[in-house]
Amino acid sequence: MPRDPIVFLPDVMCDARLFAPQMFALAPEHVVITAPLTRGERIEEVASSLLDHLPSHFALCGQGLGGIVALDLIKRAPDRVSRVAFVATDALPDTPQDAAAREDWIVGARSGRLGDVMASAVPQGAIAPGPQAGDVRALVDDMADFLGTDVFVRQMRMLQRRRDMQAAMRRCKAPAWMIAGSEDPLVPVKRMEFLAEFTPFSELKVIDGAGHFPSLETPDALTQVLSEWLRAPLVLS
Repeated sequence: MPRDPIVFLPDVMCDARLFAPQMFALAPEHVVITAPLTRGERIEEVASSLLDHLPSHFALCGQGLGGIVALDLIKRAPDRVSRVAFVATDALPDTPQDAAAREDWIVGARSGRLGDVMASAVPQGAIAPGPQAGDVRALVDDMADFLGTDVFVRQMRMLQRRRDMQAAMRRCKAPAWMIAGSEDPLVPVKRMEFLAEFTPFSELKVIDGAGHFPSLETPDALTQVLSEWLRAPLVLS
């Protein structure tokens, strides 16, 4: 049977390099696509725009902001999404404290302190300790610097304005895998367990030794999980 293209949706202030190891490993057998999440200030606006450019049928893998956009894509076009993998994704809306913190970050970024803001938004503790930690941190910072302040502000607005996506997850009919890093303090395993509990046809996969960026910290382990996900049987309607 033909294999669906895999659409990768990166996290806040990340580009295609976030999933580069997985795209490289899967490309011999799959069409791989990275969709930018840099236009618009609402999740709904971004998802609607992407649907105009994505294939007629595809698999989705999103991290963080990318996972939230994936949920909206499923809500809008359930018949086009064959399966979905959520990496470090939180379906709950911002708390007032979260929204206020993002407002402070926006002010800081606009005043020329994007690097300092990213150090606060993604603290070093979000990356699991190990020989790769320094390289991962450097890449995360370089992606943010490349995308720049305007993208940061738009993405913060997306997150501040996002809706509670629990209802959308409950209606998800595609095989949905929740993938968590065992050492991730930003989206802990318990949060991913919570999502898996009320999402039909879901499985929880925990990658040992990974923090918030398993695609970069433990690339082979995430590639293996995604390979298993791609082989999982589809749900028959």
